[in-house]
Amino acid sequence: MTNRSDHIVSSYDQQLIALDSLIDQMAGLAELQLDNALKALSQRNDRLAHEVLESDHKVDELQAQAEAQALRVLALRAPVADDLRRVITALKVAGEIERIADVAANCAKRSLTIGASPNLAPLRGLVGLGTTVQSRLKASFDAYRAMDTESARIVRAMDVDVDALYSSLFREILTYMMEDPRTITSGSHLLFVAKNLERIGDHATNIAEETIFLVTGAPTAPDRPKGDTTTVES
Repeated sequence: MTNRSDHIVSSYDQQLIALDSLIDQMAGLAELQLDNALKALSQRNDRLAHEVLESDHKVDELQAQAEAQALRVLALRAPVADDLRRVITALKVAGEIERIADVAANCAKRSLTIGASPNLAPLRGLVGLGTTVQSRLKASFDAYRAMDTESARIVRAMDVDVDALYSSLFREILTYMMEDPRTITSGSHLLFVAKNLERIGDHATNIAEETIFLVTGAPTAPDRPKGDTTTVES
């Protein structure tokens, strides 16, 4: 016979599973938003760009649901140790995903202006950066779902590759604008999109670091490798 305590444990597990499911839905939508934004850029597809902009609210709604679910678990279950880290990490990851979706929407918005301009030579490099960021994002989500610290550490270490690609593309776009002042407006939008993609790479790395904390209980050392040479820290 199942006793009352078994029912309580089962209910608690289901609440945590429901929270994980919401995060998983957010991740899937964010990946789709980024994919469609990149296609809008490469294909000059205004319809896809508008789809990204119109779908942005879906991630926000899921984040609100995830936050409500997390607060419900904290208030009713008072989790400790591993379960507490699971809830807190879910809240942080939800925030990272929401920002990823926002940045993807910004890329889609700028693609409308870029698409109305003549063909731009650096666009291929921009899409290449986006493809690299996509793979890092997927790897980060996969590591989080599987609570795989080894894969999370690989994602974290590869952040420098995204930074290096961004720095190279940054210089290419600037050179392009200097050689032909008529491209300054469209080139500026390319620079903003490139920076947004680099930021998504940073969010993917943040999720990887949260995964490491979730499993080990220890924060990662503040020595994240960086390869962005476009800024100078004072």
